[in-house]
Amino acid sequence: MQKTMENKAIICRELTKEFGDFKAVDRISFEVNQGEIFGFLGANGAGKTTAMRILCGLSYPSSGEATVAGFDVYKQQEQIKKNIGYMSQKFSLYDNLTTLENIEFYGGVYGLSRPEIKERSAQLVHTLGLEKEVKKLVGDLPLGWKQKLAFSVAIFHRPKIVFLDEPTGGVDPITRRQFWDMIYEAAASGITVFVTTHYMDEAEYCHRISVMVDGRVEAIDSPANLKARFHTDSMDEVFYQLARGAKRTAD
Repeated sequence: MQKTMENKAIICRELTKEFGDFKAVDRISFEVNQGEIFGFLGANGAGKTTAMRILCGLSYPSSGEATVAGFDVYKQQEQIKKNIGYMSQKFSLYDNLTTLENIEFYGGVYGLSRPEIKERSAQLVHTLGLEKEVKKLVGDLPLGWKQKLAFSVAIFHRPKIVFLDEPTGGVDPITRRQFWDMIYEAAASGITVFVTTHYMDEAEYCHRISVMVDGRVEAIDSPANLKARFHTDSMDEVFYQLARGAKRTAD
């Protein structure tokens, strides 16, 4: 049992978040394996943003249990924050800093030493092919480059888990595919990827996905198994069948 628990990056048991009489998250239970790409899907109002805030150590649950990277969401929020990365659709970068300044800034935020920052910065710039852009302001970079840089910065400190909140919104399909190549590389290195997306073709790229409806997890499985269960070859249809009865419209 202990060995099984050690292989889990995230464990949720009856996790609930209430705001007065409103249950934003209603007794959700699931596990995420180390190195897994886990899709966390749901329409607006499903509760996925609230749940993600709890798992990132930004909000306390009302009841239930959860651990992230082995740390308790009630008592060890600071340890959780040190062991995760986070990227949102809005990109957590400073437009008025250069590419290199952004990398070095976040290296410092994550507590890396100066030699570590220098070494990893050089490696990152080379890997992304950003040698000619290191002195450019991030605000002047194309959207696709910003996206790749933001993801790279989110895993710069080599966290155990990275949370990606609608990371590919607004970019073209080719860039989205390239971005997912980076996600696969991160997962192959042992980083667990927890991603929300509204692109159903991206759900296909996940090892497993969960679908939240009105605060509850209505389904969780691999894309192939979910399509078989709902007798369709389309994740769009799976999502529609699960979410068509949703009553909420805001998260």
